[in-house]
Amino acid sequence: MTNNGFSRAECNALRGLAIIGIFLHNYCHWLGPIVKENEYQYFQLNVDRLVHAVQYPDASLLLHLLSFFGHYGVPLFLFLSAFGLVRKYEVNQRPNIPTAAFMSYHFLKLFKMMIVGFVAFTMLDAITPSPHRYHPTDIIAQLLLVNNLLPNPSKIIWPGPYWFFGLMLQLYLVYRLLLFRRHWSWTVVLAAVFTIAQWFFSPEGSALERYRYNFMGGMLPFALGILYARGEMPVLRLRQRFNPFIFDLATFLLSTLLIILLSGDFMGWSLVPAFVCTAGVSLVRLLAHWPMVLGWCEWMGSISAALFVCHPITRKIFIPISREGDVWAGLLLYAVASVCLAWLFRLLLNKIPNPTLRQ
Repeated sequence: MTNNGFSRAECNALRGLAIIGIFLHNYCHWLGPIVKENEYQYFQLNVDRLVHAVQYPDASLLLHLLSFFGHYGVPLFLFLSAFGLVRKYEVNQRPNIPTAAFMSYHFLKLFKMMIVGFVAFTMLDAITPSPHRYHPTDIIAQLLLVNNLLPNPSKIIWPGPYWFFGLMLQLYLVYRLLLFRRHWSWTVVLAAVFTIAQWFFSPEGSALERYRYNFMGGMLPFALGILYARGEMPVLRLRQRFNPFIFDLATFLLSTLLIILLSGDFMGWSLVPAFVCTAGVSLVRLLAHWPMVLGWCEWMGSISAALFVCHPITRKIFIPISREGDVWAGLLLYAVASVCLAWLFRLLLNKIPNPTLRQ
């Protein structure tokens, strides 16, 4: 149990909820008629299509919702990554680690996860229909985890979810150089500046897309994770004054309402990741009252890294089934195969030695 009452089981459960949203989203949004998300850019048309789908629901309503909202598992991962950094390097009072050693250690941890999935995916992609055309610079940038910095990242990062590795490497560097053991105001100012800066971009422009592919777009949930781990969020003290169950339920409901309302406005949309984090934390606290459900989410969290790197493989195999008309059969096969393959990938990743942090 951490000093803010957020247990390891709840952390893993939140990670499980995040990966469930991500890997289901990354299947659903590839289906033609399904509503697309506003992840890197804001398209009012996507919001209007979602509103129409909710007002006139059909058998694909769940697919629409997963496609539109599922990518918000990424802010939950950013929140948890920042939370873990503070717990590891600040709360546990580790010695001051040189920046080069810190970055090398975390690069190797990310690379270990990425390379296993990347190699397996590229081999499958090459022997299945419609293979991606890689350029040498794209491959090198992926191996160095810097492909987010290249122009048109959405066109060159393949498989698409692997943009997350470059994003995390950037945030590790920002944390070590600017936020490590700094006053809380540094974290708040950075989050505010990079969030407000989005309002000056064209909502549908390529500049905003590239901005959000890099650390600037993920700064808000990452900052919340830092503040939460340090116990510097006022909501933590406020929770102690009320019945915890009632407080968590109210927080979850209010956060969910704000996610829905703010998703329909460009400026509000940039704030949604913050409320995704508060909704996620309050939800896993509520799930603590149902141990079986919490345990299942916790298990999903334990395979989340492996599931993240392997689900593009199973998507490439099974999505033709859904595109040819058997939507739910394809989705179900994809989900079952992804979880089983992730379990195998986890065993493989555990066989690869972890990097050593040299102080």
